[in-house]
Amino acid sequence: MKKTLVAAALILPLTLSGCVISVGGEGDYSYQSDWEQKERKNRKAIARLESNTAIADIRSRLGTPDFSELYQQNNDEINVLFYRTQRREGDGVTTKDECTPLVFKNGNLIGWGDSAYQNI
Repeated sequence: MKKTLVAAALILPLTLSGCVISVGGEGDYSYQSDWEQKERKNRKAIARLESNTAIADIRSRLGTPDFSELYQQNNDEINVLFYRTQRREGDGVTTKDECTPLVFKNGNLIGWGDSAYQNI
């Protein structure tokens, strides 16, 4: 009986050990750090933009935009790419007001930010 109790006392802690999964997102690999890194990367890239850069070059630097618009204005093709650069609501949904618009005319960058977007 004593041998069984001693064996159980030695084995029981080993069977109770296991994996711990972090649900709070406080680690380096959390969901929160992913979107923060994306916003920071986008802000840095946008800060280095130059007028007349081709849309293909911007897409290769920044990747797929969070939103995009395309329309004709007179005889010009207007593209607007929206990249997330800030957080407004902690709801897990990206909205246009959390993005910086990049405005292109006939495939070349003509401006970025809310003023450029509102002036097209």
